[in-house]
Amino acid sequence: MPGAFFKAGARSLIFSNSPRLIFISLVYVVFGTVISWLSLRLPGSLSLEDIYGRLLSGEVPGLGIIYTDFRVIGVFLALLLLLFLPLLDIGFISYCLKIVRDQSADFKDLFNGFLFFIKVISIFLITSVLIFLWSLLLIIPGIVASYRYRMAYYILLDDPGKGAFQCVHESKLMMHGSKVDLLTIDISFIGWFLLDFVISVFTPFPFPFPIISVWLSPYLGLTRAAFYEERLANVAV
Repeated sequence: MPGAFFKAGARSLIFSNSPRLIFISLVYVVFGTVISWLSLRLPGSLSLEDIYGRLLSGEVPGLGIIYTDFRVIGVFLALLLLLFLPLLDIGFISYCLKIVRDQSADFKDLFNGFLFFIKVISIFLITSVLIFLWSLLLIIPGIVASYRYRMAYYILLDDPGKGAFQCVHESKLMMHGSKVDLLTIDISFIGWFLLDFVISVFTPFPFPFPIISVWLSPYLGLTRAAFYEERLANVAV
């Protein structure tokens, strides 16, 4: 089924479910932006960013610099903050999925990820490791892997009783032969992502705020949810 069909349905759902959907999206974007911003402002996390920048420029920082600048507690807190992002993501996925299914969606759905946070974090860690390992071969296998496991959160939402590894495995089965379809859908949003980036750089906030994401998040979220529904209807996992 062409991505244009999913996108047209998503736009229709945005208009029919606004302004509540836009408000939910605003909350989701604000939380995600603030968490990401704070994670880079903790002692130690900035040092990691600086060390990474030096490596990219060809400079190899000495152990003395790394030891002096590195703050273990700051890095730990930064990583802990970043673990909230997949919890927020699955909450927003839950909200979008309910809208696509014409079910009653509420503000509290945005925090559904916290109901089974151990499984959410487990899926996040498992898929991150798998994608990283495939990326060691070349960037293309890493991209393929990222699409292979994209439906794991949706599967967990449909059956929270399933384990993290089971959700990842069923996502692999569900996406067999359909990874290019979802990639094509994502590529069609590149213009929106570029516009969001450019505008966020010039927003008059203390930090770059992706204002376009308030529209883009539900647009993309509903499109992907519709894609999942199509795969669910055509693939037995």
